[in-house]
Order: sequence, then structure tokens, then C-alpha cells
Amino acid sequence: MDIKNCLTFLNKLKINNDRDWFKANKQLYLEAHGNLIQFADELLDRLKSHDQIETQSGKKSLFRIYRDVRFSKDKTPYQTHFSGGFRRATLELRGGYYFRIQPGGKSIIAGGFWAPNSEDLKHIRSQIQADDQPLRQILADKKFNDYFGGLEGEQVKTAPKGFAKDDPAIDLLRYKQLILTHSFTDQEVTQKDFLNVVDEGFRNMRPFLDYMSDILTTDINGTPLY
Repeated sequence: MDIKNCLTFLNKLKINNDRDWFKANKQLYLEAHGNLIQFADELLDRLKSHDQIETQSGKKSLFRIYRDVRFSKDKTPYQTHFSGGFRRATLELRGGYYFRIQPGGKSIIAGGFWAPNSEDLKHIRSQIQADDQPLRQILADKKFNDYFGGLEGEQVKTAPKGFAKDDPAIDLLRYKQLILTHSFTDQEVTQKDFLNVVDEGFRNMRPFLDYMSDILTTDINGTPLY
């Protein structure tokens, strides 16, 4: 497995992002993509050792490199990064894990809730409003905060419908997405232990993911919904 090979290919693709070049260099893509599949397979094995994952294989975790340009002003046909995602299994475990390999120090891991449906989002907000301290304690943990730097994600400008602007938890209630990210330099990505580093980063997310799973699967009194 050679993640450096992935960065090398992506750097070339960035300056040659057209179908003719891609077709002429398809073998370079296949070699890089093969390394990526191996990385994703081994990462999945590590995740399964400490979490329940429903994604069936590393290959099935990967997103396509081909861009949908039908409604985009940017007509370049290919993504200039490789990425993949793993879904947690069962109704009791919510959230997911994401990774992106991209040159220029833009490689990241991420986790959380990218697009919760309106019912789930309302339930999350109601639970946080009732008691925001468990989430605040997770976010304030020094190791956790040093690694992720706090929550990210799209927010409403003032207050969600049905919630007061002066609610003590309004800073948390504004989130429409609840995401954690951590970035890596190219040098970090090419280190031999990068696979272990990524797995450790995903382990660091668990307090947040487990808390979110708990509030999404219980009512306001803590009674299981399933």
C-alpha cells in the first residue's frame, strides 16, 4: 500500500484535469486507486475491531472520482481528491466516518452528521436544550478539543424554528450539521503509520458519536425508542 502514490497521481491530475489525459494515463489511476482500496480495506478492518460498521468493504466505501458537471460552472471532469466513508451499523449506532486524501495539506478525516433529516435534527435540538452539559463536557475535553477544535457544520443565523434566540444552549442549537474534522499534512499522510493515525483519530470521535447515538435513540426521559 502506497498512499504517496495516490498523492502523486492527484497532483498530476490537478494540472491535467481533462478526459484525454485521464484516458492516456488510466494505468496511473488504476495503480493509485488500487492502493486506495487497500488502504480503505485495512482501515475498515481496524474500525470493525472497535465499532460496528455496515459498509461491506473498503472498495464500497469509496466515492467516485468522476464529477457530475451538469449543473456546475466548473466543467473539469474529475475530483482532485480521493475519499470514502463508513456507516455505523444498527439503529442504535448513528453517525459515520469519512476520509479524504488530497495534496497540499488538504487531507482530512471527519465524522458526525452531515445531513440529519428534519425529524432527527429536531430531536437532537430538543435533547440538547433539555440538558446541554453532556455535549459541552465532550467538546471541552482538552484532548478532544486539541484534536478537533470544536464542532463544525452549517448553522442557522439566529435561532431554529421553535427555539428562543436567548436559549442558554443557542450556540449548539443553531447547528444544522454536526461535524468533527482533523487535517493532515502531506508528510503525515505518507508516513508508514498513517493508517494507525487515522484509526486513532476515528477512535477519538467515539465520545461524540456515542453521545449522539444515545440521544437519537432515547426520548427526553432517557427511555429507549426502539
